[in-house]
Amino acid sequence: MRIAYASLHWPRTRSSNIGKKIARQIKAWQEADHEVRFFMHTHPYPGDTALLEGEIFEYHSGTGILRKAQRELSRSAALKKMLAAVAGYRPDLIYMRMDYYAFPAHRLFRIAPVVIEVNSLDISEHLLWSRMLGAYNLITRRLILSRPAGLVYVSHELAGHQAFSSFAKPTKVIANGIDLKGIEPLPAPHNDNPRLVFMAGELLPWHGVDKLLELAERFPDITIDVIGSLPAPGKRPSNVTFHGYLEPADYLKLFARADAAAGTLALHRKGMEEASPLKTREYLACGLPLIIAYRDTDLDDLACDCFLKIPNREDNIQTHGTAIHDFACRMRGRRVDRELIAQRIDAGPKEEARLALFEKIVSCHEPHNPPILRNSPII
Repeated sequence: MRIAYASLHWPRTRSSNIGKKIARQIKAWQEADHEVRFFMHTHPYPGDTALLEGEIFEYHSGTGILRKAQRELSRSAALKKMLAAVAGYRPDLIYMRMDYYAFPAHRLFRIAPVVIEVNSLDISEHLLWSRMLGAYNLITRRLILSRPAGLVYVSHELAGHQAFSSFAKPTKVIANGIDLKGIEPLPAPHNDNPRLVFMAGELLPWHGVDKLLELAERFPDITIDVIGSLPAPGKRPSNVTFHGYLEPADYLKLFARADAAAGTLALHRKGMEEASPLKTREYLACGLPLIIAYRDTDLDDLACDCFLKIPNREDNIQTHGTAIHDFACRMRGRRVDRELIAQRIDAGPKEEARLALFEKIVSCHEPHNPPILRNSPII
């Protein structure tokens, strides 16, 4: 197959979790003898940013009182160029991470069968970004979701959610994975006091960084390292360090010093109960014991004393802060047995399943065998 991988609105960097996932997917598809090209539609990015290899279509932010109108005109112009490039590539299938609609994204579906990867409950997530974006997304999301040949979800909850199920598309659940071959487990440190690490990326409400600050205030013997965006200046506990964005070589040093890692702590803020975050897969690949506050698509039925699950509620630090503290203390000198989690989180079988879906969709879209798109079961 010839596959076009499309990404809208955002720069996909080599060191970001999403960028690394895209790179892993493309590599796996190429190793299975498929031709793949990446097409990135993005807002401006720093000149020294290491982007994924591919064709890049940048739009501009605009200036002055008309900057918003200028930005949207530039966004559409860049998207038109990207669509023309995708069409010129003549793909058998287009794979796209779901994002909010921009004109004329609906024309992408005229080029080839499109499979969309759904990573979040967009209705609530975009409202958390801003009310205006949330309202715009609610009005326009049908222009994206009514047209694909198939949908790939990273959780069973999303696949069954009424926000998506009404579109009745062929569906596959494939949780996020990681290339275990490329990551060596880290030896456990010998800390006198417990250390936690958290990969925040953008400081978004559902990550729950505010809850980590609360935990640090209650338990001053815990040291917490946060990787990602720097918060606004202000008072915060002395036992919390915000490191900003780091390259893997640098944040792995923090992983090596940590006794345990925290996953997303406030998924309830966007109305979700289940997830398979990329950061938790990287924690586990390195061997870090894990604290989570949601149902993990791959790990929920796994019994292991290196996992601590707390409720997905606003008060989970108040009710389970002591449990987190005690867990971090118990995990000093411990690491997760890779054999326990390898078959669950390794990206290899997940990409094989994704490619099998692609092949089925492409065969259904050949002229002699038109696709059946309505009332399709989960496959």
